[in-house]
Amino acid sequence: MEKIEKIQEDVKQAISEKRYLHSIGTMKKAEELAKIYGENEKEARLVGLVHDIAKEMPKEEILNYVKTNQIIVDEIESKQLGLLHGKIAADIAKKQYGFINKMQKAIEYHTTGSANMDKLAKILFIADKCEETRNYEDVELVRKLSYQSLDDCLLYILNYIIKQNIEKGKLIHPDSIMTRNQLLLK
Repeated sequence: MEKIEKIQEDVKQAISEKRYLHSIGTMKKAEELAKIYGENEKEARLVGLVHDIAKEMPKEEILNYVKTNQIIVDEIESKQLGLLHGKIAADIAKKQYGFINKMQKAIEYHTTGSANMDKLAKILFIADKCEETRNYEDVELVRKLSYQSLDDCLLYILNYIIKQNIEKGKLIHPDSIMTRNQLLLK
């Protein structure tokens, strides 16, 4: 696996300063949550750092990347290309930095969630939504929940995001619904 300094420089070059600061915040929050929940802190740092490396790719570059790298795109993702940045970032993390499967999946799942999320994936999803640069109505509650229960926090975030997307008339990815339902069934 590549050194974190090299990866950090690559991330800095790939995205805007604001997005880079978000990635650093996500990296710190993921590491903090990993320590609390007994997950590998180095892996958490790395997935937090890399998760948005493809977030600001232009539309044509996204389409070219998924085609060239044979990334499976579903109907919702084809209509909302922004959802693909997780899959692309996961692919980059594997091919350029040697991230293991568990780390790739955490990055891939950070946009929609997944019924298959493990602890690292939950940590990244949550860290992405409540790191220090985030500022939205319920962020303080999400931060508080992040210290109490990964599942409760994840469920709260999914409910919040789904409600926001409904209010905005946006599509909701089935993985988000499946993740929410699985958490409710526990």
